[in-house]
Amino acid sequence: MKNIRAISIAAIAALSLISFGSYAGQSVSARGSTLDSAEAHIAAKAKAAGAESYRITSARVDNGVYMTAELDK
Repeated sequence: MKNIRAISIAAIAALSLISFGSYAGQSVSARGSTLDSAEAHIAAKAKAAGAESYRITSARVDNGVYMTAELDK
């Protein structure tokens, strides 16, 4: 009985790692003079990486724009 429980726990752990690993995206950042130019740089990086889409995760405006995004493949 203990052996079956240990195998079940190991299988659940392995499956959870697979699902989290497939979800993890690549993070990219870009700088620009405006929000539009920074997003254009993000879009170009996403296209170069072969990403299907991207999500902007942060944008900071301070003497220019600094933006980060997660790429989805």
